[in-house]
Amino acid sequence: MKKPLALIVDDEPDIRELLELTLSRMDIQTHSAENIEDAKALFQQKSFDLCLTDMRLPDGNGLDLVDYIQKLTRPIPVAVITAHGSMDTAILAMKKGAFDFVSKPINLAGLRQLISSALKLSAPDAPKERRTRDTLLGDSSIMRDIRSRIDKLARSQAPVYISGESGSGKELVARLIHQQSSRSDKAFVAINCGAIPHELMESEFFGHKKGSFTGAVSDKKGLFQAADGGTLFLDEVADLPQALQVKLLRAIQEKKVRPVGEQLEIPVDVRLLSATHRNLADMVKAGVFRQDLYYRINVIDLVLPPLRERATDIPILTDHVLTRLTVGDKKPLISTSAVAALQRYRFPGNVRELENILERALALYDGNTIDVDDLNLPLVASSGSDTEYPDYDPAMESLEDYLDGIERKAITTALEESKWNKTAAAKQLGLTFRSFRYRLKKLNMEE
Repeated sequence: MKKPLALIVDDEPDIRELLELTLSRMDIQTHSAENIEDAKALFQQKSFDLCLTDMRLPDGNGLDLVDYIQKLTRPIPVAVITAHGSMDTAILAMKKGAFDFVSKPINLAGLRQLISSALKLSAPDAPKERRTRDTLLGDSSIMRDIRSRIDKLARSQAPVYISGESGSGKELVARLIHQQSSRSDKAFVAINCGAIPHELMESEFFGHKKGSFTGAVSDKKGLFQAADGGTLFLDEVADLPQALQVKLLRAIQEKKVRPVGEQLEIPVDVRLLSATHRNLADMVKAGVFRQDLYYRINVIDLVLPPLRERATDIPILTDHVLTRLTVGDKKPLISTSAVAALQRYRFPGNVRELENILERALALYDGNTIDVDDLNLPLVASSGSDTEYPDYDPAMESLEDYLDGIERKAITTALEESKWNKTAAAKQLGLTFRSFRYRLKKLNMEE
């Protein structure tokens, strides 16, 4: 089997010798260069699997080499060696496409771990599932772009901040990034930060020692240790209290955690992905989320579109959901008018709401074809501007309560304008009288 080939770029002979020796003991062949010009010349002659480059070089910056490698026909993982404490430079390198960074003085155990992960990406027989199209559905240009970005993000260790409305698929995207990465054979640990009581957060994240507090009857590993070697996904990261934000920042920067009641820190190797439906930048301005933590988790941001901005994907999603919901049963037909109604609807709950609507329709339809009336879409379906209806905030109310409030307001307005003539009100709202009566009953507005 052919040995991997790595390029080491550093103008310090001692560092080059250390790296050459370390890689040699890992059964990796090496070539070395003292500057960017020599490195580029070697790239023209050899096919490398990995590059380790210092940030400061005699004829330029390591970032220039990162840019050069990203433009190659076959980009390879590149790790940048930075001075201790140069976190801003390391973050910039990862934004440009670097796989990861190594801080001086070099920790050899961490370096070997990094190299092993990077070489998994270069291996020609790497067992990765690249067909994100079959999981993250949609043929719209915006979804094609999202899938392309996931492919690129999977080739890096950079922290990714996934933003998007509730129900838009943030955890699905995080799982896909993990599944296509060099960490796919390790754990993917997901946690909803808003679901953990504040007093238990430190223990949940970092673990605890037996007897460190009342109820700590045994040692417990935290989420960072559970995800060691793999990926940690922090959903609703905006809900973290400030006291934990400080400790999380240290854990990310030092790549170490200290369990509650423990004196020594424990090294951990996790890739951090985080998400929230809230606007973290606004929270930073308001002083409720730490700016330094925001910049650390938001090395690369990925914005997921709401479903209403990719209505052309709704027929594909509808077919997929109906297929999943009717496993073993005959999948029902859905009328063209019903699909059109779904495409006009604004979906404040996004794909999650689409699933709920179709599951309810399966319980109500006549057994042949799902029609518009079977969908029972809330009356924000086609018009409902942002100024007319407030943004949905799941922290304030459930989706059902939010939609019921919109329906109640629309029905009341239609009845008032038609002088309480139910037939006229139903027509004004574009509903059949049967569907209108169903809504009145559901909302306790029959009287």
